[in-house]
Amino acid sequence: MPQTTLFTDRMTLLPLGDEHLELEVELDSDPEVMRYLTGAGRTREQVIRAHRMRLSTAEPVPGLGFWMGFVEEEFVGWWLLEPAGWADGELIEGQAELGYRLLRRHWRQGLASEGSRELLRHAFQDLGMHRVFALTMTVNAGSRATMASVGLQYERTFADDHGLADLAGAEEGGVEYAITRDAWEAARLVDPPAGPNRSSQGFPPPA
Repeated sequence: MPQTTLFTDRMTLLPLGDEHLELEVELDSDPEVMRYLTGAGRTREQVIRAHRMRLSTAEPVPGLGFWMGFVEEEFVGWWLLEPAGWADGELIEGQAELGYRLLRRHWRQGLASEGSRELLRHAFQDLGMHRVFALTMTVNAGSRATMASVGLQYERTFADDHGLADLAGAEEGGVEYAITRDAWEAARLVDPPAGPNRSSQGFPPPA
C-alpha cells in the first residue's frame, strides 16, 4: 500500500514531501534537538542530503516512510517507520524501526508518544508487521521514556558503532527497545481505548 496520511487526537501526520524541506532545516539545525544524534545542528546542505535519503528510505517496503506532524497548521516534528535492514543480502521482512524528532518547543507535551502510538497501530494493523523496534543512546532518558510509554520493552544495550564516540555519554552505548504485534494486541485487549482515537489503542497516554 502507498504511504498514507495518519491521524491522532491532536495531529495530522502527512507523508514527507519536497514541500517540507524548510521545516526539516528548522528542526535539524537546532543543536539541542541533535544532541544525541550528531552533537551539533546540521547545515542546510546537510539537511538537503538527509531529505533526499529520507524520501527514499522506505522504497523497499510500501507503506513505510517519514511523516511530518502538524497540530492544526503548526509543524511539531517528524515520525519514521523504516525497513529493519538487510541480512545476508536480503531485506529483513516484517520488521520496522520507529523514530521521531520534535521541535524543542513541543517537547514534554506527549506528542512524541501520541505520534508513535499511531505509527505502531499503522505498522501492525495496516501493514501486518510482526515487530517494531527503536534505538537511542543509553543516556537519552527522554527518548527511552517515550519508547516505554508506548509499550516498547528494553531488549539490549550495544556498543557505539556509528562513529559517535565523541558524544557525551557515548561510552555507555546504545539501547534497543521493541514490541511484537502479539504483545501490542494483548495490551489492547487488557487496556482498551477509552475514546474514539485509534492512535491511543493499547496504551494510556503519558502523564
